[in-house]
Amino acid sequence: MNPHRQRGEHVSRRHHHPRGRAPYGENARGSRPHRHGGRAPRGDVRAAVLLLLEEQPMHGYQLMQAIAERTAGRWTPSPGAVYPTISQLEDEGLVTVTADAGRKLVTLTDAGRRKLAEYRDTWGDPFATYDATAAGPDLRRLAHELHEATRQIARAGTEAQRAAAAKILTDARRALYLLLADGADDASDR
Repeated sequence: MNPHRQRGEHVSRRHHHPRGRAPYGENARGSRPHRHGGRAPRGDVRAAVLLLLEEQPMHGYQLMQAIAERTAGRWTPSPGAVYPTISQLEDEGLVTVTADAGRKLVTLTDAGRRKLAEYRDTWGDPFATYDATAAGPDLRRLAHELHEATRQIARAGTEAQRAAAAKILTDARRALYLLLADGADDASDR
């Protein structure tokens, strides 16, 4: 039996962090991790949800859309990131979830407002590193479109078309890794 548990006490494994609980928006070593692509650390999802709920109650889907809008689509959290975060915040008493026209409306509680006030300076702005005005292609969207085209070739293409698609994908993967290895800004000079 775990010495930290009393008999009959339930311990949720869902919220366990191997190095203890880090403040919202930070990793266990206290620093904000570097962002890669459209994903963000779990603490950033928590911070973003709480900050958005401070403005007004929202449904989970509205929270995902608001995050995407604030980051010009550069960060689009999945339902698998947002809904468990909402559940955890509810378990902690920081939000309430009520039925509203067949959907679940998430509202910040007084405890959530206090927590937000306490950690606001520590977190910083989870949207700030996603500069909405920054130029650049949406690689995530392009990869998704490539995936869909590949699925169509696999489903409806001839054997020759599938073989040609395999070569194109292999060459594209190789070219992307070469781009990183060379440190080049533009692969078009090859």
